[in-house]
Amino acid sequence: MRPDYSGPLPEPVGFLLVPRFSMVAFFAAVEPLRIANRLAGETLYRWTLIAVEGDSVTASNDMTLLVDHDLDAAPPLPSVAVCASFDTEQQLSRRLLQWLTRRAGEGCFLGGIDTGPLLLAEAGVLENHRVTLHWESLPGFRERFPHLEAAESLYEFDARRFTCAGGAAAMEMTLSLIGQRHGEALANAVAEQLVHARLRPRQESQRLSLVTRLGTHCRPLVDAVALMERHLEIPLSLTELAARVQLSPRQLQRHFLGELGTRARDYYLALRLDRARHLLEETDRDILSIGLGCGFQSASSFSRAYRRRFGHAPSAARRHDQKDQGYGQ
Repeated sequence: MRPDYSGPLPEPVGFLLVPRFSMVAFFAAVEPLRIANRLAGETLYRWTLIAVEGDSVTASNDMTLLVDHDLDAAPPLPSVAVCASFDTEQQLSRRLLQWLTRRAGEGCFLGGIDTGPLLLAEAGVLENHRVTLHWESLPGFRERFPHLEAAESLYEFDARRFTCAGGAAAMEMTLSLIGQRHGEALANAVAEQLVHARLRPRQESQRLSLVTRLGTHCRPLVDAVALMERHLEIPLSLTELAARVQLSPRQLQRHFLGELGTRARDYYLALRLDRARHLLEETDRDILSIGLGCGFQSASSFSRAYRRRFGHAPSAARRHDQKDQGYGQ
């Protein structure tokens, strides 16, 4: 899967499956390789599954896969993708980080799928690389690694690193790499086998457009929500929002009630609280700084609003099982 691979075929590719990894993202990455082998009439790729320890790994959907090796027994590989999803910080260990650092030093084409880039960043092997990961984890990643350039693209790669957002983006990335190594005709044929009608460009946004997400073509409303999403730390007043979309406050309020069934203020508050929840679950920042960073003036006002929306205090968010929360994979 390495774009500059020049060794013999089949090209070896490793997948390091971290406990609670995203099964859909892993399959989206590996299935194009299998289909490429079939369509090419020869084995272009051979993959090896690696666990941190043991001979099996359980994914976030509670399905368990057998692996070929643990870290100690894994052979040298030109490419290794770290597949993760939930509870990434709980998977950190000196042994894993040292293994990743050694592989980077050996010139391995290291990558991260879904939240795998978090582990690569902790190992210090993403310096001077533009990266991406699942959109829901981007705010926490940027908080924790402000010196790294993190984009909301589908995937990113260069000669030494590759990262992708997980889910269908893993398939987009693998198809792109197949195209670079073996030609666009093969990549397109693989996409057709996957009933994947359009190869999305790398820079395309991970998320649906606001028009689609909101279910409305009301331009002033869409523009107002976009402004809200860009101004979560220092919220804009209803008067400011209305002025920027060239409406009166009353007209803007009427659009929110008519199209979304909620007041503008309540919609904005929900956005800020959702961002706070993600930061609580994905970073170790203190609760007060998260509240202030999401537009609340005090810890008490943040706690009250958080409890009303989620039914528990912000401090409890870090103790909750995140199995059915978080990245949605």
